Amino acid sequence: MLKDKIVTMDIAQAIVKNWQIQGEKVVFTNGCFDILHAGHVHYLEEAKQLGNKLVVGLNTDQSVQRLDKSPARPIQSQDSRAMVLAALESVSLVVLFDEDTPKELIETLNPNILVKGADYQIDQIVGGSHVIGNGGEVKTLEFLPGYSTSKIEQKILKSHEN
Repeated sequence: MLKDKIVTMDIAQAIVKNWQIQGEKVVFTNGCFDILHAGHVHYLEEAKQLGNKLVVGLNTDQSVQRLDKSPARPIQSQDSRAMVLAALESVSLVVLFDEDTPKELIETLNPNILVKGADYQIDQIVGGSHVIGNGGEVKTLEFLPGYSTSKIEQKILKSHEN
């Protein structure tokens, strides 16, 4: 069931610990994933290939609004975004977080690998020093060119102006 992949931080912590005891390499990434597009799917597939399990930290609606992306964001509710992510084969777990950053979630889960987009410098990635300090790795992945939720939002808004 898709809903079984959408869990609380406490449940995720127990699952991740169990995976790691079994020798699984756990990869963590996070984001809003508001309008899922090919760029997101490509990024998540690449992240998953770095290990055995992929955990996605998903910003709640309130934390998306605080990110200052656009007054209309998020376009989809957190429940809808979580369900769409959970449907992806590459995603093992989805964990909602309400804080401005996933720092607490990363420190709780202790993933083996922390991944963000290449628009981040490794030393600026939230939670990176914690992951490295626990023997893990921090990596960045290139985005698929031409894909952006903000560009999709602008295109939709522009089409309604005409």
